[in-house]
Amino acid sequence: MLKIRMSRGGEKKRPFYKIVVADSRRPRDGKFIEKVGFFNPLLPKDKKERLSLDLDRIKFWLSQGAQPSERIARFLGEANIIPMPKQRNNPIKALPKKKAQEKLKKAEEAKKAAEEAEAAAKAAPVETPAAEAAPAETPAAETPAAETPAAEAAPVETKEGETK
Repeated sequence: MLKIRMSRGGEKKRPFYKIVVADSRRPRDGKFIEKVGFFNPLLPKDKKERLSLDLDRIKFWLSQGAQPSERIARFLGEANIIPMPKQRNNPIKALPKKKAQEKLKKAEEAKKAAEEAEAAAKAAPVETPAAEAAPAETPAAETPAAETPAAEAAPVETKEGETK
């Protein structure tokens, strides 16, 4: 099966692609039948030198049954040689992974708990907190006063029989 695809050239971190017609069983940068253009991804999109296609030869190879790769099909669609391929989208790939989903779930639960506590505080009548606050202060004030003299008055004995 014939493919119209890109063959990588250029230096490390400076790619340059030849657009070639090749047998699909051949390696990406291996032997090809014919070079039908080039693509330089380092140049800005508005430059003419970024992409060059030999449209007559590409039309010939398409008539012979050659299949363009996804990227080449997009180039040919922009040149109105073939219909523009449909935009691909994989929304599952964009979802957070398992650990991130667990963190998000815990954060949601904490947020719901905070909202429920806030709603409960707002729902409580205004008179109840004032009525509870006054009795709470009185026993608290009495308890330490009663315990403190008793603790100081009682001597503590140690194992050796000495008192402190």
